[in-house]
Amino acid sequence: MFRQAVRKDLPALVELFADDSIGGHGDTTDPAALPLYESAFAAIQASPNDLLFVGVLKDEIVATAQVTFITSLTGRGTRRMAIEAVQTRADMRSRGIGARLINHCLDVARERGIALVQLTSNAKRPDAHRFYERLGFEKTHAGFKLRLEPARAST
Repeated sequence: MFRQAVRKDLPALVELFADDSIGGHGDTTDPAALPLYESAFAAIQASPNDLLFVGVLKDEIVATAQVTFITSLTGRGTRRMAIEAVQTRADMRSRGIGARLINHCLDVARERGIALVQLTSNAKRPDAHRFYERLGFEKTHAGFKLRLEPARAST
């Protein structure tokens, strides 16, 4: 049911993200934005530290998660996995797909000798927080974000 994403999955992935009104990422299915998604997808595919998974049911993309492997000096060089961009299609929620997707990510972490898995979840998603806690995650930190303006190219 879960596999690594391929280029032809990109439109379905963008649609999943665009349907998320709470996330606030500004994702859109506007064709003018496609080059931005294509560039990001290519960078993820080229990175040895990133994997993008899709959940497929009856040949349709119904879920996704991205994992990033991080080597840190803290924790005596602990290898970590960050799980990001977890999304299950609205009509497929509460069917166990999200739990199986997270468990798939955890299996990959174990296979790679990862000692710590971390994720963030939007503060406006208490149901998601309970979901992650049921899977064994603990609330240990407060998350912060700072949006930066893109650097302007010097002429």
